Amino acid sequence: MAVQQEIKSQLAKLLATEDIVVEHKQVECAQFNVQSRVLILPLWEKASNDVYDMLVGHEVGHALFTPDEDPPKDIPFQFVNVVEDARIEKLMKRKYLGIAKSFYRGYNELYNGDYFELDGQNISTFNLADRANLHFKVGSFLHISFSTPEEEIINLIKNCETFTDTLSAAEALYNFCKQQQKEDSKEQQEEAKHDALVDIEGSGDSNSDSIGDNNSPLPDTDSDAPVESGIDNIDSDTRVDDSDITVDTAEALSGKIKDLSNEATVENVYVEIPTVNLDTVIINNKIIHEEVDVHFNQSYGEYIETRSKHADEISVDLEYLYPRDPFSPADLEFNKFKKDAQKEVSYLVKEFECRKSASAYARAATSRTGVLDTEKLSSYRFSEDLFKKVTVLPDGKNHGLVFILDWSGSMQYVLQDTLKQLYNLIWFCKKVQIPFEVYAFTQEWNRRIDKVLRPHYEKKEGVFLIEDEFNLLNIFTSKVNGKTLEHQMINIWRHAYAFANRTCYSYYRRLHLSGTPLNESLIALHQILPKFKKENNVEKVQCIVLSDGEGSQLPHHTIVKRHWESEEYLGARNCHGDRSFLRDRKLGKTYKLKYGYHDFTDALLKNLQDKFPSTNFIGIRVLANRDAKYFIRLYHGENEKIMSDWRKNKSFTITNSGYNAYFGLSSATLAQDAEFDVDDDATKAQIKRAFVKSLKTKKLNKKVLAEFISLVA
Repeated sequence: MAVQQEIKSQLAKLLATEDIVVEHKQVECAQFNVQSRVLILPLWEKASNDVYDMLVGHEVGHALFTPDEDPPKDIPFQFVNVVEDARIEKLMKRKYLGIAKSFYRGYNELYNGDYFELDGQNISTFNLADRANLHFKVGSFLHISFSTPEEEIINLIKNCETFTDTLSAAEALYNFCKQQQKEDSKEQQEEAKHDALVDIEGSGDSNSDSIGDNNSPLPDTDSDAPVESGIDNIDSDTRVDDSDITVDTAEALSGKIKDLSNEATVENVYVEIPTVNLDTVIINNKIIHEEVDVHFNQSYGEYIETRSKHADEISVDLEYLYPRDPFSPADLEFNKFKKDAQKEVSYLVKEFECRKSASAYARAATSRTGVLDTEKLSSYRFSEDLFKKVTVLPDGKNHGLVFILDWSGSMQYVLQDTLKQLYNLIWFCKKVQIPFEVYAFTQEWNRRIDKVLRPHYEKKEGVFLIEDEFNLLNIFTSKVNGKTLEHQMINIWRHAYAFANRTCYSYYRRLHLSGTPLNESLIALHQILPKFKKENNVEKVQCIVLSDGEGSQLPHHTIVKRHWESEEYLGARNCHGDRSFLRDRKLGKTYKLKYGYHDFTDALLKNLQDKFPSTNFIGIRVLANRDAKYFIRLYHGENEKIMSDWRKNKSFTITNSGYNAYFGLSSATLAQDAEFDVDDDATKAQIKRAFVKSLKTKKLNKKVLAEFISLVA
């Protein structure tokens, strides 16, 4: 079974008892930066769960117990590492009793897999450092004997508690191995001398006759002349090269563990949320409507002028196509909707107040006042409860709402229906005096003018890329008075009406529908929500996203170095599905960025939920009937119950997405008139159909509004 790397990341954090940053990367060995608290683990894809747990526990041991200091240069690192490994694993087993099994099973698997390369080897010939390494790692499966002097070093290692102890024991171990190597070298030299002498003596016996015959003189051992014999050229005091002392078992284990990584695997990518500058992201509410007013006034003047020139050509039958006021069709529809919506708004207010009161009474505290209740005095013989009581209701929480409105091209024919839901909630907020802000996301506001755009954030490696054209239009705010708010609502309504219908006026070009920078908006919420909460002094914030679809995945900044170029530069790359993660250093969490558009958005939303636990994130998705089945499949597959709800009520609620609740609403049903209105000469069948139709629409509205209030109250 494949190892779940992010689960192992959580294991590392739990063992470390802190939110260390854990990264899985294409590296040869694990690394821990004790200053930045970043633990980098190799992609051990070939490791079993037991080995993975053992390796993670070992590296966390270094994170917990190995200090940020360099060991002495006169002690080779391998010797320090052997002792330090023994110390930190002992401390990990002491701190977490259960992890001893992980170490036991992991090392058992490594031993059976010959990770120490012991097959065919005589362990008794290994130096003490190698045998100590084996003793403390696989001593449960391999008996290793030590001499009395060696036992002293082993006990010294076993009793290490601090890093200072480690250095002392490592030095003792190194000096012992160095001395042992010198003694072994002397023995080898003595053996070499003895072998050379035997060769010379043997050679003299066999050639004695020839020597005498040739009258060749024998070597004079007392002379100063050099003797060309190999044995006499060996210096018994030759210094041993310390670099020859190695811990072969440690090198073997390190090499084998490197083989657990899959070199062909794509490296994990960790991306962070940039801190955006709201001054450049948000377009001020006053600026937007001032420009819209100028445009509409100009459009009105041009229309009236043109109409007056052709007034004689406009017959009574064409009056509806060329009205005296170009905005009258849109405005009349707005006024009718506002009148009809008052019942829904009143219902919202009633539900909200009821739930607030119920919540307050549920938390109420009743206590005695110490004042006698004269009406209870008659019961003094059988009751001690004779005092007046007072019920204390705790103050309710202050609420605030932040809306994100989809201003993309796909909203063209459902924008009016979406605005109806938004306007109901705005009027509700006004009635119960809840502060709110409404932002419409767009990429068109600044693209339509000749202007050098400022970046919204510091561009650097490892953060999401946000285009400079992205903006949030603050189209509505509770900071304006009621009259100004209604005027602004009409301005936006006229635009939605113009997008879906033929009109005698044009919409403002900077409010042209754009792409879908939904994910960029969610990133901006990291700054918007705390600012809104602080400015309005509210305790509980609800964030509502009204959209008809997801935005595309965001790329991330990365350093690019191409072999045909001399210098590297800051470029951008797409996220690689299962190998890409959103990382939040403050929370100490990572979120997998999957391939699907909705998965990417859900990851951003889950991060927001963790960052702002007192905020509910609510999605309202306006759907055409043909799109409902596809949308339900994204989260629930072939769920017949939800499909049945859709067929019956033309709405459903998804609870397993990144939102706390995700409402799916039928655009066709929302567009229907909830009023029971029939002609005077209507037949019984026509009256019945109109009545059923109005009941269905009211039922849908009340169902959705009731679920919404249950979240925000």
